[in-house]
Amino acid sequence: MIPDPQSQATDGPQPTLSASDRPPVPLLAWLYLALAVAGAIFPWLANIDFIQTYGSGFDLGKFIALANANPAAQSLSRDLAVSATALTIWIVIESRRLKMRGLPWVLLSCIAINFAFGASLFLHLRERRLAELPDQAIPLGSEAPSSLSAGAGL
Repeated sequence: MIPDPQSQATDGPQPTLSASDRPPVPLLAWLYLALAVAGAIFPWLANIDFIQTYGSGFDLGKFIALANANPAAQSLSRDLAVSATALTIWIVIESRRLKMRGLPWVLLSCIAINFAFGASLFLHLRERRLAELPDQAIPLGSEAPSSLSAGAGL
């Protein structure tokens, strides 16, 4: 009698990879992690300077006013707003497509720390996830919700 592969897959605990069986973390993942650390430190050094210069607390209104104080600052602020929005949409879709863990932490860090940290952290986690998956298991097409891909056939 030939054993049923489906019954074997559900019987007993599933095998887990030991530390020696896991694929190595790609160098690119470590680079993204270093960028996440830099993305957390450097903007916050500027934020601390802002707090020391403009008062004992973080005055959000003053911060936004200074971020729009001249055309150069406006350009950088608007560039960040548009690119952060586009990348956040991609982060959510890509996390779901690859069945990644940690999406809530990435999104929370984008808000609580800053976008440079959160986006780089996501890229680090994505590289680690891609290293875990066999090549044939990586979906090629985006599995965007139908509301986001309604115009895809145009």
